[in-house]
Amino acid sequence: MTSGTRTIQTSGKSRNYILRIPDGYDRNHPYRLIFGFHWLGGTATDVDTGRTVQTGAWAYYGLQRLANNSAIFVAPQGFNNGWANSGGEDVTFTDDIIRQVEGDLCVDTTQLFSVGFSYGAAMSYSLACSRATVFRAVAVQSGGVLSGCSGGTQPIAYLGVHGLRDTVLNIAGGRSMRDRFVRNNGCTAQNPPEPAQGSLTHRVTSYAGCRAGYPVQWAAFDEGHIAAPQDGATGDSGSRTWVPALVWQFFSQFGTTTPPPDDPPPATGACRVAATVSPWNTGLTESITITNTGSAAISGWSLGFTLPDGQTITSGWSAAYAPSSGQVTATNVAYNAELAAGASTTIGFQANHTGNPAPATAFTLNGAACTTG
Repeated sequence: MTSGTRTIQTSGKSRNYILRIPDGYDRNHPYRLIFGFHWLGGTATDVDTGRTVQTGAWAYYGLQRLANNSAIFVAPQGFNNGWANSGGEDVTFTDDIIRQVEGDLCVDTTQLFSVGFSYGAAMSYSLACSRATVFRAVAVQSGGVLSGCSGGTQPIAYLGVHGLRDTVLNIAGGRSMRDRFVRNNGCTAQNPPEPAQGSLTHRVTSYAGCRAGYPVQWAAFDEGHIAAPQDGATGDSGSRTWVPALVWQFFSQFGTTTPPPDDPPPATGACRVAATVSPWNTGLTESITITNTGSAAISGWSLGFTLPDGQTITSGWSAAYAPSSGQVTATNVAYNAELAAGASTTIGFQANHTGNPAPATAFTLNGAACTTG
């Protein structure tokens, strides 16, 4: 298979999807497979190009750029540019795409993900309900129960994103959808904090008490029914939105079960840290992947690091951060407290800066210095 538009017969109909294979594709390397479902009136081409927000930067909801050729992407095309899923035909369509792609390309079958906005979020939610053992995690952005929820009793890693002032699909519906998987995943129920109306900010909550490997996160933002909100300004922004980094952090925390054949040997020392920064004019997001390179499992961890002068953390995910500047400590949350020997977990934060968007330095894990790279 090659990148481009594909045609497939499914449920007695001819349907299309766009496939994007990474540059330098290695047929011996198992890749993540990420589905991006369009909104009502949108198209697979809109998802594939990102043209409705920012061409290229917003492709596959901004994830293609962040994946950096580490994932295969699929953008299916819905009937009438929507996902009514009549008789479950859109779920079957997804099944048939998976079968075709996995039959020809090297896919890590434990690393399937789905993301969508609005109607596309509804389709991702439907897959969370009906294909919880097929997909590893879903990201549901400003969705509603429009594509059904067949099943809906099994756990799956779930990220919900919704605007406080959404008048198309009210945030109350998004909270209810989230709470189904709070229950399924065994998380501790709560009413997570949300930003004040008029603040043009967002707040991310990682639920406590969830079953190992089945986290739930909730991100509420002060805006309406939009796909790429930005802090401090109204409307969509492909370069300033915080959503792609949050979704990528959520998806990429789940390590592949089969390591690539050419992986370098583990670094010496207690830990290895890889930090990646995505900056804009006065802000940034930073992704930090922590690997336990010791010979024993770690039960409960604290990652210490130093922020460059002028940087202040405004929000974070997959850890608790304190203080917000200078010498910072990130402490595990419930679902990622256990770090087996050789295992990795990914955390991240958003920060303001005054001109220096450099990554953090001087990492330590439970007091032991980490190597970087």
